[in-house]
Amino acid sequence: MILYLHGFRSSPQSFKAQLIGQRLQALGRGAEYRCPQLPASPRHAIELAQNLARACPPSALTLIGSSLGGYYATWLAEQMGCRAVVLNPAITPLRDLEKYVGVGTAFHSDQPFEFKAEYLAELRALAVERITEAPRYFLLAATGDEVLDWRQMVSHYAGARQCVIDGSDHGLSDFAQYLDQVLAFCGAAPEKSEA
Repeated sequence: MILYLHGFRSSPQSFKAQLIGQRLQALGRGAEYRCPQLPASPRHAIELAQNLARACPPSALTLIGSSLGGYYATWLAEQMGCRAVVLNPAITPLRDLEKYVGVGTAFHSDQPFEFKAEYLAELRALAVERITEAPRYFLLAATGDEVLDWRQMVSHYAGARQCVIDGSDHGLSDFAQYLDQVLAFCGAAPEKSEA
């Protein structure tokens, strides 16, 4: 199973989530893909992801996490012993998300999105100081990420497979070029030559 965890205020309607789902459908593996709408509460997001992940053994599970979803995927991979692909992952979201406490809107709809102050403590509880078994991780980091520092990502995932993209952006608008590498790491597609 591939379990995609979207980023802060995002949804299963995100570009990367849909691209992965479409590619897996085309490969005849669409039934192996899960991409839930994550609640704003980090604790509830993790509980939802854990419940879905328990449907298969860790050896048959790969998490793909984007931004805050990468932070979640890292914690889950450490707890479950599964593989994880992290796409411009948040490393220290407490510092970055404190300013978003309050009510805003989700990115892909006009739905209200409330991020409560108590969620900061929930985020703190999910911090991973250092990854173990680095070969279980694949990092895609863009030097052009306008939200998060790619150097922090590279350092945090030292020893993991890494693809540092020169340029691009936080949303990885050129993600299609790297999709086959990601799915090959997940065991869902043959690896093609690097972009």
